[in-house]
Amino acid sequence: MKSLIIACAVLFMGCASTSSQKSSVMQQSTELLVSENQGGTDAPGFKIIKDEKDFRNIISGSFGISEPGKESYIKYPQFPKNKKVVVYNLGTFRSGSHKIEEIKNISVKNKILYVEVPAGEPSGGMEIQVISNPWFIFTVPADYQFNSVELKYSK
Repeated sequence: MKSLIIACAVLFMGCASTSSQKSSVMQQSTELLVSENQGGTDAPGFKIIKDEKDFRNIISGSFGISEPGKESYIKYPQFPKNKKVVVYNLGTFRSGSHKIEEIKNISVKNKILYVEVPAGEPSGGMEIQVISNPWFIFTVPADYQFNSVELKYSK
């Protein structure tokens, strides 16, 4: 009986470590670089950022800065050299916060990049109507081939 309990414990520990390895592999394949509530376009869509200059222009342009490089308050993340960098505009919303705080998973199927993000919590009660254009920049492995991006919201 004692050996059966030990065998079950070893099996359980093996399964637990396997799932965390999958999570760390996913974390290595994607990274959320920038996420903002304002500054995106009116319509949902994506663009692959080719170089660091374009990367900095997108970030500073969303803050309404006319001379990139002159601002001192923006802390730019490092531009990854070995991954594709994608900017995704969520479109226009009339109320609530739609800022992406985490990417849970990414996958490609039929040339569509699926980005799984946490579903927003309804706030309830009266909300002030504020128009927002959220956007975020994230990385995917360089070998991913896709023509469109779709967000999947999960709990």
